[in-house]
Amino acid sequence: MPLYFRRKKSKISPLLLLPLLLTLASCSVIEGTFSAIKSTFSVLKTGYRVAKKTVKGTIWVVRGTYELTKETTTLVYHIGKFTFEVVRAPLAYPLIRDDIQTMDGLPVKEAIRLGRVKAAPYTVKGRHYAPMSLVSAQTYEETGLASWYGEETRRLPGGHMTANGELFNPSALTAAHKYLPLPIHVQVTNLENGKSIIVRVNDRGPFPSRHNAESGNRIIDLSRGAAEQLGFVEQGVARVHVETIQLEEA
Repeated sequence: MPLYFRRKKSKISPLLLLPLLLTLASCSVIEGTFSAIKSTFSVLKTGYRVAKKTVKGTIWVVRGTYELTKETTTLVYHIGKFTFEVVRAPLAYPLIRDDIQTMDGLPVKEAIRLGRVKAAPYTVKGRHYAPMSLVSAQTYEETGLASWYGEETRRLPGGHMTANGELFNPSALTAAHKYLPLPIHVQVTNLENGKSIIVRVNDRGPFPSRHNAESGNRIIDLSRGAAEQLGFVEQGVARVHVETIQLEEA
């Protein structure tokens, strides 16, 4: 006896459709959320590119090497219109900052002799200072008060040595900074008159003086020559903007 199969029309209960509809709705919400997240990532990425471009800034071309090597005692180089002459000081010369007690855990002259000064921690009157790394220094910029120093060396016999072993020249375009690696170059702009120069940071300071504890809050100490070009020798201090410049050898 043949068997006959009868096809029945399938009916889907509305109750069975409800979970499916909810799932589809959830997917739609999730997809919308992902779109929003993608949009957020896109904004962040754009912001990073802009920030990166801003930090990079102008690249200055330097002609010739700008660091003393073991074999050299003098070098001359140029950055834009600025000329720098660097001379290695004899170890017998006194430090211009004679209040620096140790550097990298060693007597200062020994650290200089061994070449352990670039970003080495140091102590001044029992206070410890930890300079920033070269990588961190590449994006450094700060606004604050600048002072100038070194006039007293004009009246003293012989020469004086900076914290990285260079001969201190009060007429050169140099500076002292508490936390930047040595040497490094920064652009200093006098915010009171708009004048701007590039200086070689080769010393430590400024530190609080016995007569004025607030002097330690100044962000940079310039040579007399640099202060003259920025136009604040007579007033002694000026509000400045300081930022590391990017160098590329010609």
